[in-house]
Formats: sequence, C-alpha cells, structure tokens
Amino acid sequence: MPEPDVLEVHRAMREIANQILKVSNVLDGKQVDDFIQALLKAKRVFVIGAGRSGLVAKAFAMRLMHLGIDTYVIGETITPALREGDLFIAVSGSGETNLTVRAAEIAKKIGSKIVAITSYPNSSLGKIADYLVVLPGRVKTESTTDFVHRELAGEYASLAPLGTMFEITALVFLDGIVANLMTKLGKKEEDLRARHATIE
Repeated sequence: MPEPDVLEVHRAMREIANQILKVSNVLDGKQVDDFIQALLKAKRVFVIGAGRSGLVAKAFAMRLMHLGIDTYVIGETITPALREGDLFIAVSGSGETNLTVRAAEIAKKIGSKIVAITSYPNSSLGKIADYLVVLPGRVKTESTTDFVHRELAGEYASLAPLGTMFEITALVFLDGIVANLMTKLGKKEEDLRARHATIE
C-alpha cells in the first residue's frame, strides 16, 4: 500500500494535470492564433514576469531563442532598449503585478505591441494589451473563512498553493506555442539543439 506522502503527491499532481486539461479545452482559438501570428511577424521579442511567472517567461524566451527568434528578458543587464514595433510579452496571473504592469505601460508608450498572458482579462495588464491570452487559474490564496467553510463541508483546499495553477498552465501552454512555431518555421529538434547553450 502506498505511503500517505506519496498519495498526497499523486493527488496534487492529478489536480494540476486536470487543471491543464481543463484550460486546454477552453482556450480561445482567436487569441491563440493572434498570439502566434504576432510572434511570427515580430522582429524582436521581449518577455517579462515577476517571481515564478518570471521563470515561466524566461523558459519561453529560451525556447524562442532556440527557434532563432531574436528574444530578450526584461531586467537582464544585456537586454537592449525596447523600440517601436517590438513585441512585449507579459506573463501575470493576476494582471496586477506592479513591476509587470508598469513595464507594459512603458512599452506601450514606446510603441511596442503588448501581449498579456493572464487569468484576468479586465485587469490593468489586460486592459492595455494589444493581444490577450486568457488562461484560467487560481492566483490568490484562500481566506481563512473560506478554508474553514470548505473543511466543514468536507471539501479541501487546493494542493497547488498561490499561483501554481496559473504558472504551470502558462508553462505548458507556452511549450504548446513553441511546438506550433516549430511546425510553422519548419524547425526540428536538431535545429533547436544547434542553438542550445554549450556552457551550462
């Protein structure tokens, strides 16, 4: 019989996997297509995210670089100046993260096209975006009152705390975008490997 810890891990993994499948079934086709077309037309791509969303954005930037797309991460010391016509991709579950929203506002004034990947289309980030991809996800922790209510009702709090659902869903979604771009650009795994870091 499996140990209790293993069962808890299994349950958490299933909860996360089910969330990804659920979101994949409700993706807005036009939003996804517009995002892909914007990437294909972009001369340069800049990405941003705070905290774990920032790690997701960096993982996406790495794959875009492997595809041969001129890509930069906002905040890195070697990132060049943003210019009019650049594509600016912001990853934020809440769409209200100060750093991300402020950077998007500056990018908008410069004349960059803004992509918002968020759970909240009516957020500050969502409202200034030229392109929007909505990924439903749990981005706020529950209140104590809600927690007690669920426990009394025999329900349980999510095993994926804080923004985990959004972040993992965004990571898998963006990997799906990379797979699509590989096909559209006629790239194979060997092509990506040729651009992979040789010193790590």
